[in-house]
Amino acid sequence: MSGHGASHVDPAHKKIALLIAVLALVLAISETFAKSAQTSALSYNIEASNLWAFFQAKTIRMTQLRTAAEAAEIDLQHERSEAKRTALQKRIEAWKKTAATYDSEPETREGRKELSVRAKEAEKNRASSLAAYHYYELSAAALQIAIVLASAHIITGVGILIWISGGLGILAVVLDLIGLLAPVAFHLF
Repeated sequence: MSGHGASHVDPAHKKIALLIAVLALVLAISETFAKSAQTSALSYNIEASNLWAFFQAKTIRMTQLRTAAEAAEIDLQHERSEAKRTALQKRIEAWKKTAATYDSEPETREGRKELSVRAKEAEKNRASSLAAYHYYELSAAALQIAIVLASAHIITGVGILIWISGGLGILAVVLDLIGLLAPVAFHLF
């Protein structure tokens, strides 16, 4: 080991090493945010799909009951026995009441109207999470390029590389902030 050259570190290289460390830290944060947003988008997608399937099941059940009630109303018109008429009328009323709860059930939030609102909210959350994910991914790409350019500056000494690297780092932070605070405010995706 030679004495003088091995222990001397260019102060400018220390600053660039610090820049690379900060860029790597922001990259790790961006990647963590991206994975979280991606997982959230998948969860919201599953939730929306499940809610729409439940909505469809309620629609089918409601339609079956309404159809049965309409057919029973026709039978009621031709029925002569008062006991059978009373029983048929009670059944028609019960079917209509049940069909109405399939259409709207505010107390459980499981009627068709409530399920539709919940599914649309899940879709909105999915879209927001996906938009955030894309911003975080763009940020990560910018940071990776910035790290490469800063490293290339150390080797080549080309000054513009460090400025581009710093600019990409700032751009990455802006993209992260958009993803975090307002992912659907700008329509890039």
